[in-house]
Amino acid sequence: MPAGELRVGGADAELSARLERELTAYNNAATGADDEADLSVRVTGPDGELVGGLTGWTWGGRAGVNTLWVRADRRHQGWGGRMLRAAEEEARRRGCTEVSLSSFSFQAPDFYRRHGYSDTGIRDGIPGGHVDHHFWKSLGHDPAAAVRLVALVEFGTDAVEAGQRYEDTVLALLGRHDGRLERRLRTGDGRSEVHVIRFATRAGYGSFLADPERAALRAVLGDAAPVTRVLEVRDV
Repeated sequence: MPAGELRVGGADAELSARLERELTAYNNAATGADDEADLSVRVTGPDGELVGGLTGWTWGGRAGVNTLWVRADRRHQGWGGRMLRAAEEEARRRGCTEVSLSSFSFQAPDFYRRHGYSDTGIRDGIPGGHVDHHFWKSLGHDPAAAVRLVALVEFGTDAVEAGQRYEDTVLALLGRHDGRLERRLRTGDGRSEVHVIRFATRAGYGSFLADPERAALRAVLGDAAPVTRVLEVRDV
């Protein structure tokens, strides 16, 4: 047993500050991105009282919303949308190309969908039978132009490992075509995979299909290349 003392407690401001500094330094060193910054939007009334607010962050070309709140008596007046748009504009000014956030099902998932955010997944088990919705939005493209795909991939019986390596390499090319891998699932025997992929535009999807590096990798495999069926899907 290593020497040391382990203590469990409640709020610990000193510990939180130290961990934030240490993890920020580690993340910066690992990624080369050192522009982490807080983001906030505040709305006050004529009386100086808080009407609503938004807090979040920007880092490495990405933005995130942590909290968004409007006072009960000032809701349905458009403040939520104004704050969200202001945060997105500031994120763009800082060079961000996308923003992510989450919202419990009893909060405002439909609000975010109306503002162009797309579901990327859920986490269930929230008290009361609720779920936590995760959202993403491109800040550089019209969300309505996005293309979402489900790819059903089958590997050859004698080329499972080669097929998996091919997919590892090809999926890494998505970023150069404004694409992103949302989920990658594999069957227990390793012979099949399901990929959920989103492209910011249909042109990006087309350029990915025509990527010469992808074509060259597939040519090397020849008849052993994975067989893929692609379905275009949308949120319901």
